[in-house]
Amino acid sequence: MAMIRFPDDFVWGAASSAYQIEGACEEDGRGPSIWDTFCHTPGRVYQGHVGDKAADHYHRYAGDVGIMAELGLNAYRFSIAWSRVLPAGKGKINTKGLDFYDRLVDALMEQGITPFPTLHHWDLPQALQDEGGGWANRETAYHFAEFARLMVERLGDRVTRWITHNEPFVLSVLGHFMGEHAPGITDPLVTFQVGYHLLLSHGLAVDVLRTCSRQPPKVGITLDYSPMHPATETDEDTQAARRLDGIRNRMFFEPILLGEYPEDVREMLGPLMPEIKDGDLRQMSASIDFIGVNYYTRTVVRHDPGFPIIAASPVEQEGNEYSMMWEIYPEGLYETITRVWHDYRPPLIYITENGIPVPDDVDHDGQVRDYRRIRYLRDHLFQVHRALEMGIPVKGYFHWSLTDNFEWAFGYRMRFGLVFVDFDTQERTIKESGRWFARVIENNGLDPASSGMHLTG
Repeated sequence: MAMIRFPDDFVWGAASSAYQIEGACEEDGRGPSIWDTFCHTPGRVYQGHVGDKAADHYHRYAGDVGIMAELGLNAYRFSIAWSRVLPAGKGKINTKGLDFYDRLVDALMEQGITPFPTLHHWDLPQALQDEGGGWANRETAYHFAEFARLMVERLGDRVTRWITHNEPFVLSVLGHFMGEHAPGITDPLVTFQVGYHLLLSHGLAVDVLRTCSRQPPKVGITLDYSPMHPATETDEDTQAARRLDGIRNRMFFEPILLGEYPEDVREMLGPLMPEIKDGDLRQMSASIDFIGVNYYTRTVVRHDPGFPIIAASPVEQEGNEYSMMWEIYPEGLYETITRVWHDYRPPLIYITENGIPVPDDVDHDGQVRDYRRIRYLRDHLFQVHRALEMGIPVKGYFHWSLTDNFEWAFGYRMRFGLVFVDFDTQERTIKESGRWFARVIENNGLDPASSGMHLTG
């Protein structure tokens, strides 16, 4: 197959989040977040790992930006640690925190790399959790809007691309229903209230970002999406897949892009469904310029009456290839893009996360030969190109992640980076996947047959 090319203005980036890379959790006035508390609670995170140092990006950001430039990235998606800027989540401003993001943005722009800050990537200030129950409290949505105001007033002379939230589904369900993420709550009633307030806060922040930016901004949100496939063709499994699709995907996409909650989801939740107050849906669906979509894998679903609310559970597929966490299913990215486009018609789509955790390490000669990641990248980029050929406005692709990082409840066990991090020495090594991705960017295209195994670094 011949080389496939991407549009001349296609955005090539990598992504990260504050708690996963910054470290410096008790430096320069930063307050604790719910992830600090969660990690320091015994039994919550793999082998007791914590994000106190992570990839030490707070001190090493200049070198990391240099690596981005070496790779040829033209965009970088990062998140802002709310508690680094507002240690209590509101009130007194920590100027040293604001100064850090000033320096980061300036360093990116000096290299011609467009900053794509995400305002909230799950790390709510612990003070807001303690004071009013965090995202279960409607007031947190208004505190978030004020945080957005502060950031756009400080950075809006240079930053023109803003993302409000990352994956509200994960924070709602894994953080408040499953208890596997911070703040570690297992309360169905709280779960859906949290999701509702996250969507409300998104809409409030969109208005603030537009009103207060010194340049015309482009504003969006990042939602994760997983196509639902029934385990069998039976009606039971088909309906189970539809129910899980409602909770997993449609419950977040539709209020934002259609201005309504799915009717079947409202019926399924019954008394767990939050009260929709006048004007809230209109606020949630405040006009956005793009939708960020995170895709990692599909979900195969079977009917399971033992699982509360949705009576559905995922099923692993025997004989298929898996990473350390998920089935590898590239076609699902094309399915995701086409469905989001056909169902919702957003103005633009960015793939804001896509990546794979595989066990890699530095070989005897100092190289990291992560060929499985290269194949994953190649196969998923081909699916993005398929969508472009259909006329769908996919504007860019951000690999997750730039560097290896602290992977939430999995600690440092999972490595997603284009850049290997020795967490003892903090030494960085560009992996073969990073060098392969750099070639893709340089060529603005790729050979679908390339595995990357000819590369020597």
